[in-house]
Amino acid sequence: MKIDPNLLEFAKSMRHTATDAEHLMWQILRAKRFMDLKFCRQHVIKPYIVDFYCHEIGLVVELDGGQYGTDDAVEYDAERTKFLEPLGLTVVRYWNHDVLGRIDVVLEHLWQVCDELRVN
Repeated sequence: MKIDPNLLEFAKSMRHTATDAEHLMWQILRAKRFMDLKFCRQHVIKPYIVDFYCHEIGLVVELDGGQYGTDDAVEYDAERTKFLEPLGLTVVRYWNHDVLGRIDVVLEHLWQVCDELRVN
């Protein structure tokens, strides 16, 4: 399946404008630093671009900022999840402020999710 070049270019531009939370999470996930799993960032799963993706275990990690508390954003996230889960993917979401202020709690939860997905 050919991916729209505009979508790929947008994903690439998003890598260069990462939030502080995305940057911190990428430093942890990149280069198989977390559980020896290979993660990609700003990965295209047409028609969406997900924040982080691990093909090996079918995991999508999304980081949400303050704008995600709105009804429209909640509805959009629900649509994305409804699209991704039937593809066999697991979607987990973390708030940016938790990544920046409680990274230990976020990583403990992420470790549990990855560990369960590896077993299945």
